[in-house]
Amino acid sequence: MNYQVPAATLENEYVVKKSRFIARLVPVTSREAVNLAVQQARDDYPSARHHCWAYLLGKPADAGSAGMHDDGEPAGTAGRPILNVLQHGHLGDALVIVIRYFGGIKLGAGGLVRAYSSATQQVLDLAPVQTVRELLSCTVTGDFSAEQGLRHFLRGAEGELLAVDYTEAVIIDLAIPAVNFDALAEFCAVHAIELVPHSEVYKAKGS
Repeated sequence: MNYQVPAATLENEYVVKKSRFIARLVPVTSREAVNLAVQQARDDYPSARHHCWAYLLGKPADAGSAGMHDDGEPAGTAGRPILNVLQHGHLGDALVIVIRYFGGIKLGAGGLVRAYSSATQQVLDLAPVQTVRELLSCTVTGDFSAEQGLRHFLRGAEGELLAVDYTEAVIIDLAIPAVNFDALAEFCAVHAIELVPHSEVYKAKGS
């Protein structure tokens, strides 16, 4: 299934009753990347009172992993609202860190939820995006004479050729949409090509 991800890191500032909410959107594909980005935000804004965040990896409505942190704000008023906006949004593989400078006026629990939600929604709305295609990865092994036909098949099946290794035979790593896998299997059977599917999903990014 295809889904959209942030194409670049982006910041947007939102002010509520003199409190500054700086929302930073970061494309991420692992928890390690999340940790690094959160630390970078702390380094970039060391005097801010709060660095609240939430992330999800994978598709927005069906994330493979998600997390959040209130960073000293009342429980449920920062990380959860950020995550809720991400889960109901259009971007996957995304981290939003909302950096808050307190303006001296308390917002209350409801005001904080609205502020963190609004800051997150605004930065998502401004984000440049790219599309991720989730493809099945495979390795095929066959005679050299089959290579050209396989390349032609992949172009028609919206597949991607990832790597080619020439030994006694030609060994090709490729990725293909799941809906076209049966056609690939049939092609390989007809042309005496060995097909080995992999368990992992290959994510191909495009405009």
